[in-house]
Amino acid sequence: MGHGLIDRLAAAGRPIVAVDIRELDAGVRAKCRSAYVGDICDPGLLERLHAQYEVGEIFHLAALLSTRGEFAPETAHQVNVGGTLNLLKLAAEQARSHGQGVKFMFPSSIAAYGMPTLADKRANRLVHEDRFLHPHTMYGINKLAGEELGRYYQDHYRKLAQDRMPRPIDFRSIRFPGIISSDTVPSGGTSDYGPEMIHAVAQGEAYECFVRPDTRIPFMTMPEAIDALLRLSAAPKERLTRTVYNVAAFSPTASDFERLVRGAYPGAQVTFVPDLGRQAIVDSWPEECDDLAARRDWDWSPTYTFESAFGQYLMPKVRARYATA
Repeated sequence: MGHGLIDRLAAAGRPIVAVDIRELDAGVRAKCRSAYVGDICDPGLLERLHAQYEVGEIFHLAALLSTRGEFAPETAHQVNVGGTLNLLKLAAEQARSHGQGVKFMFPSSIAAYGMPTLADKRANRLVHEDRFLHPHTMYGINKLAGEELGRYYQDHYRKLAQDRMPRPIDFRSIRFPGIISSDTVPSGGTSDYGPEMIHAVAQGEAYECFVRPDTRIPFMTMPEAIDALLRLSAAPKERLTRTVYNVAAFSPTASDFERLVRGAYPGAQVTFVPDLGRQAIVDSWPEECDDLAARRDWDWSPTYTFESAFGQYLMPKVRARYATA
């Protein structure tokens, strides 16, 4: 998401200071005013950024994802909550230093939800932002904590301080569903079974899907996710009725992915071998998310259906990516 967001911001003429744990590709780096290799958990790095730049908006994309987070929950908490807290503090300090509020864009996740049972999930297919907020994973707990920290820094930061600056941060968050990219290979998300299936089969590899065929959660394409972030960022504050919004595009089953993959690659070898732990995580996420508030407040609407996303966005780029493989 970060690379695609940099492309869009640079095309709009926005000066960008990027921070990543790894060196950026030269092409991405060239679109940034500055780029730092570093860790958002490093206070020294953030102090340096505070001293060198006047920051008007922060897009906080760094996170340790759900599957990896379950193997190292304490590390996930340090990165996902500690890192978020560091960036919120940077934003508040920038606001106080320059006398102007800082916009803070926070991609959250459907992992913030926790359906009690599979029966509850199927009985409550369309889930509003304020329901079932009892996540089953450290990643989901961390995202929910980040949402609440953002609300605190926006509305209540340093509530008892005599020199308190009201609303130093304009905090805006989206709970994203699973995200499918034609350009980026999946990297450890529990919702990655769909993208993994597509990329594996396109390379002529067999794929063992780690969830049941009837598993259903919402997805969207990467371009839609980036567009949603930018739409929410650009929305007038007076129109916003929430700090955290759902967005939704389509909600296929895992067997729907298999059906379209087999249609594109008739010889595809796909089997379903559910991993009980990862299956339980996905079963705790909603089948669909109610995104009425986003549609009403900042004109969100999806670009694709599942079929058009597959045929118009995914397959042309995936085929081209692996054409010489």
